[in-house]
Amino acid sequence: MIVADKNRDVRTCVVLAVVCLVLQLALAPNLGLGNGRANLALVFASLMALLMGGSRGVIAGFVAGLVFDLSTTGPIGLMAFCLTVSSFVLGLEGRDRMSGDFASSVALFSGASLIVSLVYHLAMLLVGQASSFIDVLFLRTLPTAVLSIAFFLPFAYYFARLRSSGPSLGGRGGHFSTKGL
Repeated sequence: MIVADKNRDVRTCVVLAVVCLVLQLALAPNLGLGNGRANLALVFASLMALLMGGSRGVIAGFVAGLVFDLSTTGPIGLMAFCLTVSSFVLGLEGRDRMSGDFASSVALFSGASLIVSLVYHLAMLLVGQASSFIDVLFLRTLPTAVLSIAFFLPFAYYFARLRSSGPSLGGRGGHFSTKGL
């Protein structure tokens, strides 16, 4: 018997949002390279865009960016804008892009992480919260992108493995996938 779990996406979103929020508020400020800190709002928004795509990913990006903006000293709306655009671009190809495609998901996130970090920190330079372009590029953007990618990897690995494998029906190594259901 096949059981359709219609609330799986909602549960995934809520649990992932709580985990990323706790990590963003408790761990990210205390763990840094140079002036860069991990951006778990970007991790959450990108995961939602890659897993669910479409309007759900864009809404998740906007909300995650707004929460990030409210928890930092930066301009309110800047990260919300960056994550909304990033989620839109990452979610263009539809939902569940991460299913069995770990390398592609990491490559897409890495590019998005570099671009979002660069745009955000350039804007911080314009409002006077960074000292120079060298500081923005080498002490803020690159470390933020590297730390964000490091935090993204376990989530991406988990979701790539979880979504690509289904329950085993036993027998002689038979494998049943619920991917298309």
